[in-house]
This record gives sequence, structure tokens and C-alpha cells, in this order.
Amino acid sequence: MFKKLFTYILLSSFIFKFANANLDIKARTAILQDYHSGEILYEKEADISIYPASMTKIMTAIIAFDLIKSGDLKLDEKFIISEKAWRLSTAGYSSMFIMVGDEVSVENLLKGIIIASGNDACIALAEGIAGTEEEFAILMTTKAKEIGMENTNFANSSGINNPDNYSTVRDILKMSKYLIQKHPKFYQMFAEKKFTWDRTGGDPITQGNRNPLLYKNLGADGIKTGYLAVEKYSLASSINRNGRRLIAVGSGFNSKNARSRESTKLLTYGLTNYDLVNIATANEPMYNIDVWLGKENSVNVYTKQDIYKTIKKAKKKLLKVSVKYDGPVEAPINKGDKIAILKVVYSDEIVGEYDLLASNNVKKVNLFSRLLKSLNYLIWGDV
Repeated sequence: MFKKLFTYILLSSFIFKFANANLDIKARTAILQDYHSGEILYEKEADISIYPASMTKIMTAIIAFDLIKSGDLKLDEKFIISEKAWRLSTAGYSSMFIMVGDEVSVENLLKGIIIASGNDACIALAEGIAGTEEEFAILMTTKAKEIGMENTNFANSSGINNPDNYSTVRDILKMSKYLIQKHPKFYQMFAEKKFTWDRTGGDPITQGNRNPLLYKNLGADGIKTGYLAVEKYSLASSINRNGRRLIAVGSGFNSKNARSRESTKLLTYGLTNYDLVNIATANEPMYNIDVWLGKENSVNVYTKQDIYKTIKKAKKKLLKVSVKYDGPVEAPINKGDKIAILKVVYSDEIVGEYDLLASNNVKKVNLFSRLLKSLNYLIWGDV
């Protein structure tokens, strides 16, 4: 009685304007990801070890954001500035210019870290949260392992010279994605172009964001620059254009100009050579599946997760989506039952299979109706 059904959808109704292009990014190591699909669009020596410099501060902010989200820390909570933190504001490093004994709010320290790249603010926040910077670095490394940063160790909160403070651009990418995904509201701080702090005992200080891409017409909204003499220039960056987000990380740029130029080239490459296809939206009905012996003749199905695929613009017609099930599916059906599979194929290769779940309950018809439906099926083949 049951038969296997396939419903194919050919996603070929797009206009292909751009061809793929060769890309050579002038950096020691780089990576580019389409945020929603998770697809890696470009990589160059993405797993070699780097000194992440001030990109380390992304994790410093994440630790604070996690604690604020859990209710263990508040933005208006104030920390007293230690001599260790103050000394970094006098040693020629990027600084928020805090003073010993100042009481500075968590919000100001975070903006001093994110916008002004203040190393002094990093230590002040680390000491306020964990007691010592060393203990805070343990929290940072533990969090790194938790989110899949397999080749990272944090030795301090700021990224200043330390051979035990190391990572890879792939791990920095994972950290950046976690930041954007888990803390979208706080992530907005990374797009702010300037920060004014009404410091104690002096005139207010205004500093600009060091991310050069924020000042270009790219749609950039983050993330963090870095520089160490041994590593040269680095940048974790992200753009959001018409709901499509790309994340790029590069390290070993030879100059500030190269960092800006090559990062722009990398992000532009992703925009102009690839399209993002939204195949399914989480918890939204997608298809009707035929039902046998039910009080309803069909039931909607949905996926639990958003499903995106990134496809080269000239190759999108090779993407096919099918719904596979043995059907019609016999009632009763409970909401949430797995009753079909969504199959995604690209160039004759399976690139994803996802469970399709029933959107609602379907009760079985009574005995008389079942007999009538069975008779109709035997005579007419009608379900």
C-alpha cells in the first residue's frame, strides 16, 4: 500500500551575474566563512599557530558577556583599578587611561576594551571578575575549549607579548562566530566608532575604533584588530549585508594598509562570488505530506533548525532539494513525529540530510471510515 515518494525542487531561478575568481590574500594565514551556512569560502594556512595579539580581547569580552547573561555580573557594577592595570596605561600600550583607585563600571571597561583596545581595561576587568589575570586566563582557555577552539591557549587578557598566548585564524573565527551568535545585543559595541570616557580627575577622553573597515562602505560591524611586532598586523572582521553575514580572520599582514585592503578583498570575494540559499527556516511549515486513514488528508512538516547552503553563483543550478518519505503516512501522527527526510544534493553529492517533523497531531478515523477508505483504495487507488 505504501510507496516511496520524492519531491524535487531545483533552485535554478536565480540570476548568475558573477563568475568565480582566483584569490590570493597577502597574509601569512587567513580564513573566510559564510556565517549562516557555516561554509568556509576561503582559507590559507588556516591552522598554523599565530599570536592573536589584541584579537585575544574578543574572548575577554565573551567571558564578561556570558557572566552578564547568566546574571552573575552587571554592566553598572564597578571595579577598583589596581596598580598592575594602571601601569599598562603608562607603558605605551593601547590604553583606556585609567588611574589607580578609580572605580570604573563594567560597561566602560568593556567599551574601553572593544573600542579603544585598552590593555589596562583588560586587566581591570580580569581582576574584577576572577581576582587575578592569571585566573581569568584559565577561564578564557576553558571557554575556548568549550566552543571548539582546539589549538588555542590564553595566557593573558589583552594579547600582549607572551609565547603561551597562541591560537589560529580558524579558532579566532570560531570565537568570533560564538560572540555574534550568543551575544548579538552586546556585539553591537564592536560597531561603535568612538568611545568617550569621563575619567576621574581629568577631562573626558574620546578614542576612535581601530577597525579600519568600519569606516568603509562595506557593511562592517566588527570585530577586532591586532598587532605584535613578531606577528605583524591582524584583523578579525565581519560584514552584514542585506541579512547575509561573512566573517574573515587574517594574520601576518605586512602593514595597516595591507590589513585593510586584503581584508576588504577577502570579504568582497565572498559577497560577489557566492550566494546564500535559505532552504528551510526553523519551525516553519515547509511541505504537505499525504496521510493515510487520518481525519486530515495531509500534515505539514518542518525542520528544527535553519538550513542554509552557500553556492557559487555560476553553480547554483546544481543544488537540488528533495523530500523523501514512505507514504502516505498512516495515522495517528503526533506533533513532532519524524515522518520524512529533507535531502540536499549538490552536484550529485549529498551535502545534508535533515529530519522533517509533523507540525500537528492527526487522529485516526473511526472503523467505518477506515473500511470505506480501504475499499476506495482497492477499487480506485484513492487514499
